[in-house]
Amino acid sequence: MTVGELYLESLATGIITPTELSWLTHGQDRFSRLEEATALRLGRLLDQGDIQLGCRLEGWRDGSTPGP
Repeated sequence: MTVGELYLESLATGIITPTELSWLTHGQDRFSRLEEATALRLGRLLDQGDIQLGCRLEGWRDGSTPGP
């Protein structure tokens, strides 16, 4: 996953997982300027409450409900 993909996924779902957030923070030293700006935007969205820290359920995109 790239920073851009993570950004779009987080915007689409309103959620960023702890694993994704950890990956984001541990990879900061390798980001390009554009990736750094995108990571900062994700941080602002978290601070504003537009994106929540949580988990995503399988099947949410196709409209199906997860099974037991």
